[in-house]
Formats: sequence, C-alpha cells, structure tokens
Amino acid sequence: MIPKVFKEVIDLGDGREISIETGKLAKQAHGSVVVQSGDCMLLCTVVSNYKQADVDFLPLTVDYREKFAAAGRYPGGFFKREARPSDGEVLTMRLVDRVLRPLFPKDYHSETQVMIQLMSHDHDVMPDAMAGLAASAAIQLSDFPFECPISEARVGRVNGEFVINPTRAQLAESDIDMMIGASADSVMMVEGEMDEISEEEMVEAIKFAHEAIKIQCAAQVKLAEAFGKKEVREYETERTDEELAKKIHDLAYDKVYAVAKSGSAKHERSAAFAEIKEDIKATFSEEELEDFGPLVSKYYSKAEKAAVRDLTLNEGLRLDGRKTDEIRPIWCEVDYLPSTHGSSIFTRGETQALATVTLGTSREANQIDMPSYEGEETFYLHYNFPPFCTGEARPIRGTSRREVGHGNLAQRALKGMIPEDCPYTVRVVSEVLESNGSSSMATVCSGTMALMDAGVQLTKPVSGIAMGLISDADSGKYAVLSDILGDEDHLGDMDFKVTGTSDGITACQMDIKVKGLSYEILVKALKQALDGRIHILGKLTETIEKPNEDVKSHAPKMVTRTIPNEFIGALIGPGGKVIQELQKDTNTTIVINEDPVTEEGIVEILGTGQDGIDAVLAKIDSLMFKPEVGSVYEVKVIKMLDFGAVVEYVEAPGNEVLLHVSELAWERTENVSDVVKMGDVFDVKYFGVDRRTRKEKVSRKAILPKPEGFKERPPRDNNRGRDNRGRDNRGRDNRSRDNRRDDRRPREDKKED
Repeated sequence: MIPKVFKEVIDLGDGREISIETGKLAKQAHGSVVVQSGDCMLLCTVVSNYKQADVDFLPLTVDYREKFAAAGRYPGGFFKREARPSDGEVLTMRLVDRVLRPLFPKDYHSETQVMIQLMSHDHDVMPDAMAGLAASAAIQLSDFPFECPISEARVGRVNGEFVINPTRAQLAESDIDMMIGASADSVMMVEGEMDEISEEEMVEAIKFAHEAIKIQCAAQVKLAEAFGKKEVREYETERTDEELAKKIHDLAYDKVYAVAKSGSAKHERSAAFAEIKEDIKATFSEEELEDFGPLVSKYYSKAEKAAVRDLTLNEGLRLDGRKTDEIRPIWCEVDYLPSTHGSSIFTRGETQALATVTLGTSREANQIDMPSYEGEETFYLHYNFPPFCTGEARPIRGTSRREVGHGNLAQRALKGMIPEDCPYTVRVVSEVLESNGSSSMATVCSGTMALMDAGVQLTKPVSGIAMGLISDADSGKYAVLSDILGDEDHLGDMDFKVTGTSDGITACQMDIKVKGLSYEILVKALKQALDGRIHILGKLTETIEKPNEDVKSHAPKMVTRTIPNEFIGALIGPGGKVIQELQKDTNTTIVINEDPVTEEGIVEILGTGQDGIDAVLAKIDSLMFKPEVGSVYEVKVIKMLDFGAVVEYVEAPGNEVLLHVSELAWERTENVSDVVKMGDVFDVKYFGVDRRTRKEKVSRKAILPKPEGFKERPPRDNNRGRDNRGRDNRGRDNRSRDNRRDDRRPREDKKED
C-alpha cells in the first residue's frame, strides 16, 4: 500500500527552498518528518513515554547524528561504524535543546527523545540550520503538550546583504555567522560569531532571521492541519496547593529579602537561605511533611525567587550588594606556570579560570572529520569544568555537552583575532577553578592574556561579560544586570554572554526566557554589556598591555620556508632518512606540506634552539643551491683523490663537486697534494656540465693568471695514424661495430656461385 504523504514547501529566495514531509518514514514514532533542502535530507523522530518519570525535571534528550553514508563516505578509524558524537554534533544538539526545553510544561516529566539524523548530504547546504525546524515540525505532528512551533535559522551577511541559511562558501565571505531560534512571537535563543560588528547590527541580523522563522512556523502549522493534528495527551499533573503556597510565601519572603539585601558572599548566603527553609519546615509536623514535603521546597523556591527579583526591581540591588551595572572585583596574573608556552589567571569575584597556551606545527592541527564537513583547525580551545570549582563531589564521565558548548563559544570569541600569518597551531586550555557566574567569559579573558603571554600576536585583545535581565510585565519594570552570578542566571528572564574587542562584538550566546522581549530592551542590554566589556578589557591590558614580542625561551620557535616541490624528495631522503637524521641532530621538528596550487612545499621548522633552526635552514639552502655557469664560488677541500680533489661549496655545505687534477693549475700537476691539501679554501669557476664526461666541471686554474711564456698543448688528433680501412698504426680496428659486422657477411656473388 502506497503511503499518503503530506508536504509543505518554504521558499528561502534565490531559488532555494525547504520542504517538510511526513507520512512515508518512521510511522511508529509519535511524530516524524523529513526536512529537505537541495540534496540535504534530515529525518527527525520524536517519542515521549506516556508514564511520568519520578523526577522533578523534564528528562528530554535531543540527539543529532550525521551518517557517513549520507556523504558517500566511510567512518574514519579502525571501526567502520558511527560511534560517539563529534563536537560538531554535540553543538547542534545543544542548539535544538535550548529552544525546545522551555516550551514543555513545567510539570511534564515524561522521558522524551528527539532524534535527528542526516540521511543525505548536500555540500551547498549546512544541515544544522534545519535541525530545529525538523524537531519542532515532528513535535507538531505528535500529541505532546508543547506550547507552540519554533524554528531555527542561520543568518549571514555577504557584501552588506543579510542571507538566510547561507551556503558554506557564502559563510566563508560573511562577517556574521549567527543561529537564531524563535517562535512566531518571540526570539528565544541566539548564538554565533561576528567580525567586530556593532550592537545595532547584531539586532538587525536577529530581526532579519526572525522574519524567516515566522514563515517556517506557519508552514509547520499548515502541515499539522493537513496531517490531522492530534489531541494533546493527558498526563498526571503535579499536585498544587494554593493555600500552602501563600503560607510559605508569607513565612519566607521578608526573611529572604533581608538576607538578599545584606550582600553576603555565596556560601554565607546559601547557608542563610537553607536555614530559613529549615525553619519553615519546622512549622509543619512530620505527618504533614511526609504528605506535602516536596511542595514546601517548591513553594519556598518560588518565594525566594520572588524576593530576590523584587529587591533588584525595587531597589536596584543584587544578591551580593552590587548595583545593576557594577562589575565584581577583578585580579589577573600572567606567566604563572613556568613550563607552559603561555599562561594566565583571571579572577572575577568568585569565578576563576586558569588558561594555558601550547604552540605546535600543522601536525598538531585539530582534524575535523564529519559527513557534512572535513577540515582542520589551527586554533582551538578546550574548556574543563571540574566538580570542585563549585564545591561539589560528583563522578567525572568524560567531557560534558556543557563543556563542549562553552569551549566552542570562547573559541569563536578569540579565533578572529589570531593573525592569518601566525605560523603556529595554537591550543588554549581553560581550567575553571572557581565558578559563580560565567566561567566561559572568564575563559575568554584568561585566554586572551595567555595568548599574549605566549607571544601570539593577537590583532586585538578580547574580553567577555555575562549579562542578565529581570523584568515584570505587569508593572513594566525591568533591570539589566552586568556580570551575573549563578543564582541570577537561574532566576532571571534572560542570560546572554557577549565578547568583543574595543571595536565590536566577536561572539555571543543568548537564552531568552520571557516572551515578547522588545528589541529596545535588547539594544539597551547590549549597550550596557559594551560598557562592562570595556571595563574588563581595561583590567586585562593593565596586566599585559600587548603581546610579548617573541615566544618564551623554552617555547618552540617556528620558522617556515617555501621550497620547490622538486627538492622535497631530497629533504626527506630515502625512507625519510635525511629528515629523521636532521631532526635528531638539530633537536627540531620538521613538517613538510605540499601546496597543490603553487606547486611548492611549505617546510615548518619548530625548535627551542636557534642554532638547530639555523642548521635546518642551512641544509635547505644547501639542497636548493644551484651554481650558475661562469660564476666564481668559494670551496673547501674535503677529500683527496689521485685524479683530483673533492671540494664542497662553502655557501652550500653538502654540495660537492670534483676538481680534476688538470684544473688545479696551469702547470702540469703530477700529485694533487702538490697544489692543494685537505681543508684548503679557495675560489673556483663553475663551467656547468661537461659534454664529454657529463659531470659538473669546476676549475681553479681558470681564475689564475697564466704563467709567463706558458704554451698550451695542442689538442690531440684522434684521426692521426689511421689508414683508410679504419685501422690504426697499432693494428686495432677503430671502425664501428656495424661496419665490422658487415665485413663478415658473405658476398652476394659468392652466394650465387
């Protein structure tokens, strides 16, 4: 039976479109769609258990995978099967999760799984830009309790014109790469990198993407109506008790307000809040706590949140006593670790990041092998968030999605400031040692200083700041918070991180939790973030004003040399013998890359000692040395022979040539040692390749004056003494082999006889 297929098409302009199709694949899932643009096809399925899980949160899993078969390729490595997700896949999962999660009801706790798979790849289509659309479209076809359709779109700007979902080629020319997630009414998520754009330009890009997202949301509604929108499932809602909520609010609000206003430190404040909570619990009997204990905790948290928000909105004060635009105290230090190539500490309030820099060759580049993209990164940043940084003890099970996402944000913030002519592969590692407020922005700041400490010639220093927003729709009040705490991140309506130089924004990450946030408030928040970034930037440059002029004495120096491809083989040697011995003798690392465009080899020489680097350069110069006919060169005798001396060009050690005994002097030379000795240095003239011997010819006598009265011997007459039959006067036959063979053939007349 042929399945009935339902389809909606979205016009992107420029002849491009996105189609959403359902009814053909994965019909046992609670919702499934195939989203296609060009030859790129994503299959998204969603499933949610009907039984509520015994947890107080939504156990949502968003999984995005790219199948190598989609690009006609095999997985790399020994096992030819897709395994753990790559960092690129993890980043796409995070982008989708951050937009979907807030739209499920707060009391919906069923295990929910969203699976998105790249089934067919198109080199001109970036699939991550359609993952959010696919997830939302599949949910619209299900019976999940979900507030409204959403979508995500990438926006770029090429030659001053905004582009929705640009190709990878367009993105390479774009000065903006932003992913925006939104519903038809509200922007919910922004993440991306920019080339030092202004706050107003960033907002214009968000507006442009939002208009495209509205069309995509409308298409999902039409598809669901055509397919037959299912009734929203019933589920067991959380227990509520309004009377209990009011009682706890009355007991807790004033006490929490007073503690919040005291401006105490994190641990003191947490202890005080915990004491208030325990005092409230003490007002109930054991039977009552057994009956509605979880509600007490829930309603206390609501009262605490209300008190802290009201303190900020009413008095402009925050949990730690700061004003809304005030930055916590900052102290910095560089060159803290003696053995690293570069290091720094950045501490802002109760957040601290220690960054290190390691310099290497192109061999250390980060290889990216995904079905949708193959390449390498010569600058990359890794972010580590150990449990002790928040005073916790918990298992460490590999790199978390959060660590991947925060490291990627910091990397995007800094990478635009790495100069194009930087010869090194640069790795930055951020170790978060304390965390109460954005550690990713602390990573940007410590990374900037560590790079400058390492001697990487950053175009400009970069700083970052985490901002928050508290708003009240009823009163119209709102407060933008600079340098937010961890608690303010939790209780606020928006948190956004902005990085940049003194001239503009380089990266951002924004999660908006309130509907209908006006662009006016967003611009104000970005302007306040600019003031904070400039303040922090001043603290960084007070610590280290500009990059060190050179790398540290124990760090490797990098020199690159371009050589014609024809000399690469000679530098490598048979079986790599030459280059391996050269690396061992000079204590250097040598990497050779061939440029197919210029047909030249790029030689990278990495070493801590300048003498070793100079020795490698001398070897390369020696290999590339080509004497010119008629030129005079200084040589050194390195070997004595009966028929001449082997000499080496002084300016190109290793390049040898035979100086024949006849070219030593104008006078007849019986013994080579009568004229030259081992180690003698003198000049010779280069005559090129001798036609007779087919070997290179040099002469010492050619640049010496002829002795007075010297007469050259006449050239030998090679025909002297030969008779007409080709025999010389010694009876030897000098005719060619063919002529001699002809004489042995029988005559024709004898054959006839």
